Amino acid sequence: MKVQDLTDALLEYIPDADVDIILNAYIYSAKAHRGQSRRSGEAYISHPLEVANNLVKLKLDATTVAAGLLHDTIEDTLSTPEEIKELFGEEIFQLVDGVTKISQIHFSSHEESQAENYRKMIFAMAQDIRVVLIKLADRAHNMQTLESLSEERQRRIARETLEIYAPIANRLGIGWMKTELENGSFRYLYPEEYRTIEEKVAKGKEYRDQYVEKVTSRLVKELGEAEIPGKVAGRPKQFFSIYRKMMDQNISFEDVYDLVGVRVLTESLRDCYSVLGLVHSLWKPIPGKFKDYIAMPKPNMYQSLHTTVIGPRGEKVEVQIRSKEMHKVCEGGIAAHWRYKNKEDDNEKSMDQQLLWVRHLLENQKDLKNPKEFLHAFKVNLFPDAVYVFTPGGDVIALPHNATPVDFAFQVHTDVGYRCQSAKVNGKMVPLRYKLRDGDQVEIITSKDVSPSRDWLAFVKTPKARSRISNYINAEERARSLSLGKELLEQEIREYGLDPAVEMAGEVFEEAAQACGFNSTDSLLTGIGIGKLSTYHVIEKLIPKEKLEGKEPRDKTLIKLKESQQPESSRNAIKVQCFNENILIRIGKCCHPLPGEPIIGYITRGRGVTVHHIDCPSVGNVINDSERLVGVEWDTGMETIYQAHIAIVAGDKPGIMATISQAFAECGINITRANIQQGSHKRAYFDLSIEIHDVEHLNQILEKIRQVDGVIYLERIKDFNKNAPIKDRLEALGEKLVQQGKQELSIT
Repeated sequence: MKVQDLTDALLEYIPDADVDIILNAYIYSAKAHRGQSRRSGEAYISHPLEVANNLVKLKLDATTVAAGLLHDTIEDTLSTPEEIKELFGEEIFQLVDGVTKISQIHFSSHEESQAENYRKMIFAMAQDIRVVLIKLADRAHNMQTLESLSEERQRRIARETLEIYAPIANRLGIGWMKTELENGSFRYLYPEEYRTIEEKVAKGKEYRDQYVEKVTSRLVKELGEAEIPGKVAGRPKQFFSIYRKMMDQNISFEDVYDLVGVRVLTESLRDCYSVLGLVHSLWKPIPGKFKDYIAMPKPNMYQSLHTTVIGPRGEKVEVQIRSKEMHKVCEGGIAAHWRYKNKEDDNEKSMDQQLLWVRHLLENQKDLKNPKEFLHAFKVNLFPDAVYVFTPGGDVIALPHNATPVDFAFQVHTDVGYRCQSAKVNGKMVPLRYKLRDGDQVEIITSKDVSPSRDWLAFVKTPKARSRISNYINAEERARSLSLGKELLEQEIREYGLDPAVEMAGEVFEEAAQACGFNSTDSLLTGIGIGKLSTYHVIEKLIPKEKLEGKEPRDKTLIKLKESQQPESSRNAIKVQCFNENILIRIGKCCHPLPGEPIIGYITRGRGVTVHHIDCPSVGNVINDSERLVGVEWDTGMETIYQAHIAIVAGDKPGIMATISQAFAECGINITRANIQQGSHKRAYFDLSIEIHDVEHLNQILEKIRQVDGVIYLERIKDFNKNAPIKDRLEALGEKLVQQGKQELSIT
């Protein structure tokens, strides 16, 4: 690389660039670094030249390129800050000084120093993004010369690059630099995996090149005939991208279908969609494999159309389509906006949008006094919704924000997830719902005697973990429901004095299943097991009427419960995990849970799911029958009405009934049932049913009633039974209150 090459390249995109400042910076840097050499043996000046060349690739201005040539002078030579400022001006000095400060940052494992170093990085980015662009250019060249360093330093620099600088390049939208940094890091962090992928890619190169040529030739021909301007080229998948896909999807190298792809660069936004239509007319698109990043750009402003199709040989091929302007941004990212920021308002707005996350973090960093909080905030912004944790062997695993050890286990391997018994984080045992943090080292303890729990679905974050758990539980649940449904139907048939082996055989049983709306007898039995329909309904379709004459069925449960049994609001406002949305749901009469209270479901034979308060005594009675317990949750997005039952003890004085009724009216509460009786010791007993939205709403009402003069005690009756004599219970309570001389209110 020669300085003349830099100035020539610069003048191509900035014809009136001040090349003198670059020549002067080169001469000064060469003198300052005279006698110095790199560990590779090259003269040190070769490094500033390569850094400046990377900045030219980003098409940055002359000032930035000059600062790139000078970036190591303050740190590694006898040059002083004053001298740089005097010779090259304030702007270049600030850039060089900013890069020097970043270069002095060592991302140690100690939380406080690490947090402070991240703060410095964020501050530099917010002050002038060009400082970080120069540092990225510096790191990109350093990664190309790591072979001359010790293995320990290679791994340290590579890990720092993979965890910090490559993500920053990605967040700023600099695609080519992100790729270089990732592949360089991959080579030194995972040398065996790198060599394996390198060998396999080389082995199939000839075949893939022929295939890409076939695809691109056809596209070029069709674009010409359709008079759509476009440049077509092959796009080989990078080694680290292949490795990450293998890890993320738990697949082998042979299963990575997009080892090569095709990129089409066209002229306009309209042309992009025209090309998309042409591609889909040539080859069949794969459902779910189309992404429109033009309409919905990535956070780093990346825009492109991605589609995967079945190509000419029946093999999958990914096609990326974008305009030439979009491609400039895809490769140059924020640098593409920077060079036009003084010329076009739209580009300045785009750049401001890209840096918004940096500025927000800088503004909020004063409130993040805890180092852990700041590290978390930094990583969340740098890797949106992602955390990076380590395996015991030191491998990095990327997971979404708030991911748990269970997510980690499934990310390592599906079988590890299935057999996950417990977890250690940083050497200490933690609950499986523990939220992992950046830098955590996670160890999963497995056992062949455990299997996925439905409870895991309440806290896992990764799509992979959620889908694997759901699939496992659904398979188990279908098997249990099928067995339960078969048992229930057989019992019902025996109630009629008939033989299940006879009645549940042959085409008649299959026809009955279809008549009930199921495509198979197994589906029918599963439906009975989960409470989707009653055994009586099936028998009506299965057994001729003459066989049933004179016989009474044991179970006449209807498919749809009456409104008096189950208000529609309660059916729709509760979600049952891993079950069809049509499953019957009943609120337990033993506890009458309200939205906002913890609940659990219990599969009732032939009657769907009954929802109980988690502390309901009925749940304690069936806790050992865990196979029939199911996870349920309130649908908080629905506005619903529920019945709550309360009992009030008040002084029996004139107007007390009107006063209490007025308090309810002021709250806008509808009293649906009232039973008021006079008791001993001049007490009045109120047994009321009211309409409320949730438990918080109820608590607000109870607090209001508490203020009523004369109210001594009130209680929510969870195990309400309209036929039970609540007065007796309140009479006993009244006696106790009198004995204790108690007049104040208690709320339970």
